[in-house]
Amino acid sequence: MPLDLEATAAPPAGQPPSADAQARLLLLIDAFSETKSSKGIEGRMKLAKLDFLLRYPAHFKQLLSMRRPGKEAGEDPWLTGAIEQSMIRYRYGPWDPSYYSLLGALTGKGLIEPKHDDAVATYRTTEVGHDLSLALAETESWRAVRDRARLLRQHFNLSGTTLKDLIYKTFPDIVEADWGTKL
Repeated sequence: MPLDLEATAAPPAGQPPSADAQARLLLLIDAFSETKSSKGIEGRMKLAKLDFLLRYPAHFKQLLSMRRPGKEAGEDPWLTGAIEQSMIRYRYGPWDPSYYSLLGALTGKGLIEPKHDDAVATYRTTEVGHDLSLALAETESWRAVRDRARLLRQHFNLSGTTLKDLIYKTFPDIVEADWGTKL
């Protein structure tokens, strides 16, 4: 099976999920799947909150300095300072409507394997997905993203609800934003 990150189903907005967005999520999921004992990322809420912290470096740095004073945040993963698509305020905080198509594309390519226990979906990289993640992390463009994803695993491996509460407590502007507002 080719590892073409370009060929995917269209997200709700009618735009295909970008290769960059797929790579970012793959690196994030892989950081939480690296050990045999790791379950991966449990729940879309947790995935969305971790992705929010990955995509918005200033918010990540603020939360990291609160949780681990003096801990170095490392290089920002977005050298241009741009995010290809802003997240929106949704029911449980930051959300990206393209998650369904992104996760579907990664699953369809055999890069991640979702498991559904009760009402919670857990996302973990496959062996092929892990190998691709390692190859991406060796490139200059993706190394900082991989490093930031590992910091997220190390310091923010919390439940989705706990991450949501932490984000709401720290960033009241997100809580006060109307649903559908770009963040």
